[in-house]
Amino acid sequence: MPVTIRPAVRGDAAQILAFITELADYERARHEVVATLADIEHSLFDASSTVRSLVCERDGQAIGFAVYFYSYSTWLGRNGIYLEDLYVMPQQRGDGAGRTLLRHIAREAVENGCGRLEWSVLDWNEPAIGFYRSLGAEPQDEWIRYRLDGERLRQFAEG
Repeated sequence: MPVTIRPAVRGDAAQILAFITELADYERARHEVVATLADIEHSLFDASSTVRSLVCERDGQAIGFAVYFYSYSTWLGRNGIYLEDLYVMPQQRGDGAGRTLLRHIAREAVENGCGRLEWSVLDWNEPAIGFYRSLGAEPQDEWIRYRLDGERLRQFAEG
C-alpha cells in the first residue's frame, strides 16, 4: 500500500509528540523529552513558527513524520534545509516510507533553490546510517557539533 505525505496540521500535534517520544525511546533519550502537547502546538503550528512538519500516512493512518526548518549557508549564499527529525514506525519500515518522506523534503529544497539538505544521526544508529548512505548521503566527519542548552545557555546569555 503506497504512502502519502501531507503538511501536518495542529490536530496532528498529539500524534507528532507520540512519534517524538517513540524516537527518543529508540535513541535511548526518552528522559530528555520535556516537550508538552502545548509546546508542539505552539512551536509547529502558531503563525510565527519557522518550523515545518509533515505527516506520512498509509491507508489514512499516520505512520511517521518529519520536522525541518530552513537554514542558511554563507559559503553557498543560499538557504538549506535542516532535518530535525525523520521517523517511521518500526513495523512500517522497509518499503520506502522513509525514502518517500525524505524525497518530499529534498524536492522542496530543490524547488526553493536550496544548496543543501542536512541532518544528524547518532554514531551508533547503524540502520539509519545504512539507510542514509543508500541514498547517496555522506557523513560530514570534519565538523564537530557544539551545543549550549538549559542552564549553561542561560548563564552564558547573562554574562
